[in-house]
Amino acid sequence: MVKVVVCGAAGGIGQPLSLLLKQSELITHLALYDVVNAPGVAADLSHINTRSTVTGHGKEAMNEALQGAHTVVIPAGVPRKPGMTRDDLFKINAGIIRDLSEGIARNCPTAFILVISNPVNSTVPIVAEVLKQHGAFDPRRVFGISTLDVVRSSRFVYELDSSIDPKSTRVTVIGGHSGVTIVPVLSKIPGQKFTKDQLDLLTHRIQYGGDEVVKAKDGAGSATLSMAYAGARFTLAILEATVAGKTGLVESTYVNLHADEEGTAAFRARTHLEYFAQDVEFGREGVSKILPLPELSAYEQALLDAAVPELKVNINKGTAFITDASKI
Repeated sequence: MVKVVVCGAAGGIGQPLSLLLKQSELITHLALYDVVNAPGVAADLSHINTRSTVTGHGKEAMNEALQGAHTVVIPAGVPRKPGMTRDDLFKINAGIIRDLSEGIARNCPTAFILVISNPVNSTVPIVAEVLKQHGAFDPRRVFGISTLDVVRSSRFVYELDSSIDPKSTRVTVIGGHSGVTIVPVLSKIPGQKFTKDQLDLLTHRIQYGGDEVVKAKDGAGSATLSMAYAGARFTLAILEATVAGKTGLVESTYVNLHADEEGTAAFRARTHLEYFAQDVEFGREGVSKILPLPELSAYEQALLDAAVPELKVNINKGTAFITDASKI
């Protein structure tokens, strides 16, 4: 049995994400949890002709939904609205993530946990600190899904140069998952020689692509469909590695660097960061290894230098929400 739980399954990301996951033959039980409407979404998806069983679980049934889960995907929380910063989001979503993490620690402490809820730079440390309190934290099994930054990079680069295949060209994105913490490594795209103006345009668009969607939806939501696509891509890669045993799978993802103590020791000593988005190779236990940072151009190094202080603030904010609630 491979039980995958989507927490926040009735929301703008949760519904299309659940639809995409229903198509996977690796999932035997798809459990949908939300405070409202989850049974209805589950009934709808249960009519799709794939093997997985779909169940819906409402507000009082979190434990039932999470019991024995192999993987938990968390898009729960409120979306960003025009004028709302990721700090504004934090105040609302931090408590939701804390409560879900408590449920995971109780019901499926060895599950792979994939966090979509923003701000990811802070919500992933919240999950980790809750699990630590329950003696259930394994850094190899907790991921912040920053795949949308990778997906956007591939698409936006293609819009500048149609000779690039947006489907097969995967751009490494390092740092974090908001604004200046997003550092796309565009210099490693084979054959590309972008001008400074093109780099400025691409980088800004990748870093603030979410704002583009929020503005276009005019108060009706944020990036939900593209995020669901990116979230499903990441979830299916994790399942391919952990269930099907496929090797060599690599995605950029925001993780606790202690998932690969030896491989990240020098980087941690230099930056004093505990969390970072980087290319990660997956294995049966989640993180198999965190790949070395690619050689950065001077342009990218400057972006990284600007990202590190911001990342530290984000990480500390998430950690302190659990370890020192009086400061929040």
